[in-house]
Amino acid sequence: MSQAPAALGESPIAPASSLPSYLQADKLGPWGNYLQQVDRVIPHLGNLARWAETLKRPKRILIVDIPIHMDDGTVAHFEGYRVQHNVSRGPGKGGVRFHQDVTLSEVMALSAWMSVKNAAVNVPYGGAKGGIRVDPKKLSRGELERMTRRYTSEIGIIIGPNKDIPAPDVNTNEQIMAWMMDTYSMNTGSTSTGVVTGKPVDLGGSLGRREATGRGVFTVGTEAARHIGLDIATARVAVQGFGNVGGVAGKLFSETGARIIAVQDHGGTIFREAGLDVPALLQHVTDTGSVAGFADAEVLADEKFWDVDCDILIPAALEQQITAENAGRIKARMIIEGANGPTTPAADDILQERNVLVVPDVIANAGGVTVSYFEWVQDFSSFFWDEEEINARLVKIMKTAFAGVWQVAQEKKVSLRTATFIVACQRILHTRELRGLYP
Repeated sequence: MSQAPAALGESPIAPASSLPSYLQADKLGPWGNYLQQVDRVIPHLGNLARWAETLKRPKRILIVDIPIHMDDGTVAHFEGYRVQHNVSRGPGKGGVRFHQDVTLSEVMALSAWMSVKNAAVNVPYGGAKGGIRVDPKKLSRGELERMTRRYTSEIGIIIGPNKDIPAPDVNTNEQIMAWMMDTYSMNTGSTSTGVVTGKPVDLGGSLGRREATGRGVFTVGTEAARHIGLDIATARVAVQGFGNVGGVAGKLFSETGARIIAVQDHGGTIFREAGLDVPALLQHVTDTGSVAGFADAEVLADEKFWDVDCDILIPAALEQQITAENAGRIKARMIIEGANGPTTPAADDILQERNVLVVPDVIANAGGVTVSYFEWVQDFSSFFWDEEEINARLVKIMKTAFAGVWQVAQEKKVSLRTATFIVACQRILHTRELRGLYP
């Protein structure tokens, strides 16, 4: 039986603000945090607010099954995702993570934060993200390669140098990107270096890409410190996560005179009031895979990390680390988010009440995608820049972007996170308005 037509002025579908059917209101996860952040920015969007629902609905979601032969002869199936949140400003751009706790909600949120991040630093990309629900440490190198290649083939229908460009993220690296690039190239019949970024330099990767996210954290952190009168040369810094982001940022801060007094990663938490030997610690992490067992440091219980008396806290691990439960214990004057989504909205409110400046992920860790943009441009032109030029361009873009965000925060009397969302969402929705709707 056909349904009666809607009455005049009545929508034939659910209200625009309703959740898509594939989400559950009581189990939104990281996507729920993102939605709260969007709601906070809508009052500042003016006439563009009519397009705000665009921000709350990913453009495309692909969920794939990844079957592979294991070394023992069995066949294993892994769950993979690629989400394209928004491509109004250009092709999708965002990393691929391999982690046992990857979920659709997480990948959706990460793709949306990429949309905001790319717009905040004004690179011509939309936001995307991908992931496989797997603990890669339990796979052999051969199994890891077969899984990566099958995943790439499965999502190959929606990625491409002009469609969506993956990059490294948690537990992925240059080698994973090389396998992805080769798989895509074999499937399309020609070498396509621009389909991914974060590749080895010998395959069209960019100098400075590996250190770019950490360098961006350091760059905007020093700019923010200058605004609040915090002397980096005498600052005490605590870092969560000591890989490409936290490790590089810690190294750069220590080289300016700051003391890295506490570091936490998946292996444990270490502390030294006089300051850790950062080069030695980085070598220890390279050799052992964790900060655990570093000789010249005191071992702390993991939960005590949030009680460390410091000036700057850099969460550079996973999302939802700073919550309503521990935000009140943090003693830092400034938090610089190296990770994606490490602070929940409830924790944001607590930190703001306590006058702790939060430099949000969507500007603080945008150095990686900025140099990914440089890599993509270099691949298209087959002309490569030296590392000095890349770093100089990165610092210029990051400083310019942060200055704009700081100005909006002061003018509107909002947090830096809301200010970054204002800048970015205005750019995204203005582009959406200019392009219109097809058909």
